[in-house]
Amino acid sequence: MTTRLESPLKREVLIKGEPYRLTISPLGLHLARKGRRKGYELSWLDFVNGDAALARALSASVVDGPRSPAVAAERAQQAREEKEAAKEEEVKS
Repeated sequence: MTTRLESPLKREVLIKGEPYRLTISPLGLHLARKGRRKGYELSWLDFVNGDAALARALSASVVDGPRSPAVAAERAQQAREEKEAAKEEEVKS
């Protein structure tokens, strides 16, 4: 006999040596880096509707999901450099 899932169940998993938190709830799955709120979500409805719906939901989740710390740092550095270049251009004109 199985137990009905009525409240979130949280477990920690290691992915490539990084700790992640997997939350299984009555609404679906949520995977996020430990200590973070933003992550990847997949509703049960998307999961059971078939491969097309699953692929679409996973694709959207990956696009909207969190960035790795290295990518986030790189993009922040690029933004700073672009901002400095814009200021220099403004001073020249």
